[in-house]
Amino acid sequence: MTAWSVAWLIAKKDLRIERRSRVLTNQVLPFAGVTMLIFGFALDANKAVLELVAPGLVWLATMFSLLLLVQRAFAVEGDDGALDAMRVAGVDARAIFLGKAIGLVIQLLLLEVVLLFAAVVLFAETIPAGGVVLLVTTLVSATCGLAAVGTLYGGLAAGSKGRETLLPLLTLPAVAPVLIGATRAVESALGTGVAELSDGWQWVGLLTVFAVVFGVGGALAFGPLIDE
Repeated sequence: MTAWSVAWLIAKKDLRIERRSRVLTNQVLPFAGVTMLIFGFALDANKAVLELVAPGLVWLATMFSLLLLVQRAFAVEGDDGALDAMRVAGVDARAIFLGKAIGLVIQLLLLEVVLLFAAVVLFAETIPAGGVVLLVTTLVSATCGLAAVGTLYGGLAAGSKGRETLLPLLTLPAVAPVLIGATRAVESALGTGVAELSDGWQWVGLLTVFAVVFGVGGALAFGPLIDE
């Protein structure tokens, strides 16, 4: 089997576990929604400010949710020794990395769609027809970057003591460029403030480079990291 075939099998396994456990819908999604509501209550006195910061709130909630999803994904592997078993069986570490990342991408995309809908309802945001392509491209490129970083550092922290606190310390600084770039790109797509639609594509370029660098680098480094 090719690495991509194995990766897709691993991704389907992770998604099947999620479908049965419903952690995303019963825990992660409510957590992300509460995060946005708390910021909304804090800024409720100024509706204009809410409209300006709504794109950033969506990505903040996504980043915090990423930590929960990554911890869950690798906790399942660690509890029954599945990760070690795959390595002993000779499964390519690159396939494991890609499979875990693909599973995260799909879950994060579903979460982001719901959070964007919540931003439209709660913060009176609008999605212009001309910004749909930019918005979709931003979601895909930013999500791929987040998933690559989360999978890489999730594998690194999985076998470490205190992994619950180590993972945020490693992940959050690394995904800061995604938070900045994705927020600016979504602002351009939604026409928030003085943001122009054309400005968003520059940020998409940054997000794409970030995703490629961490995707390729993560696939190459994942094996030595988890073997340590």
